[in-house]
Amino acid sequence: MRIGVDLGGTKIEAIAIDGDGRERLRRRVPTPRGDYDATLAAIAALVSDLERTIGARGTVGVGMPGTISAATGLVKNANSTWLNGRPLADDLPRLLDRPVRLANDANCFALSEAIDGAGTGADVVFGVILGTGVGGGIVSQRRVIAGANGIAGEWGHNPLPAPHDEERPGPSCYCGRRGCIETFLSGPGLTADYDGLAAADEIVRRAAAGEPRADAALARYEDRLARALATVVNVLDPDVVVIGGGLSNLERLYESVPRLWQPHIFSDRVVTRLSRAVHGDSSGVRGAAWLWD
Repeated sequence: MRIGVDLGGTKIEAIAIDGDGRERLRRRVPTPRGDYDATLAAIAALVSDLERTIGARGTVGVGMPGTISAATGLVKNANSTWLNGRPLADDLPRLLDRPVRLANDANCFALSEAIDGAGTGADVVFGVILGTGVGGGIVSQRRVIAGANGIAGEWGHNPLPAPHDEERPGPSCYCGRRGCIETFLSGPGLTADYDGLAAADEIVRRAAAGEPRADAALARYEDRLARALATVVNVLDPDVVVIGGGLSNLERLYESVPRLWQPHIFSDRVVTRLSRAVHGDSSGVRGAAWLWD
């Protein structure tokens, strides 16, 4: 039995799957925001609950915001800031009394889709999360590529490629720079581009109802996503790009973006597929479980 834990900013979800990926049990609790010790305790309680209910012990993988620094062994780059600088990779194995594999949540998303989702059978999968933030993960031959610095796939904190004049210098990003891809392609980025008030799903609804300003905002979003992903295709050349997160539900992306990315890709033809995640919001927690594949 494999147990996966998705350590999110608002919820912690745990799942148990069998060797064929079939779900056996799932549990979810609110994240104790700002409290590191309570977060550890919540994870331990979820794992214990799953094992007690099923009557078996499992391996444990955890998808987390940020990553573990190879230099210090501590959490870095997590937007759940109470995790930063803490020894999560040491504390969880001690608390759970077993080895624990940890990976960035976007890497877990990509792994889930590569194993039995939209990227099944593909050699190289790039997973994209378009939500409150913008994340990415790389999987090759069913293995997560973490990179020498633990930041492989972090395309959201590169500058938006080929910026138009009105896109310079770009919005300020929490990372301290301006014009990051995340500031344009996250849900809040779309909201800011439209009017700063309407949520992303409301903008989509208004565009579907024929509002020209909302439609124009989505057209800019599609063009920016195409440019950003074209750079990934030029560097990584994946078989498939899989999109998750709230904005993955925007149907028009899957037709418009492959058409728009073509001029920016250094190839006479592009066979890379753009696909919606098969497992949706469950991909992160499933991928955490598959860290023990």
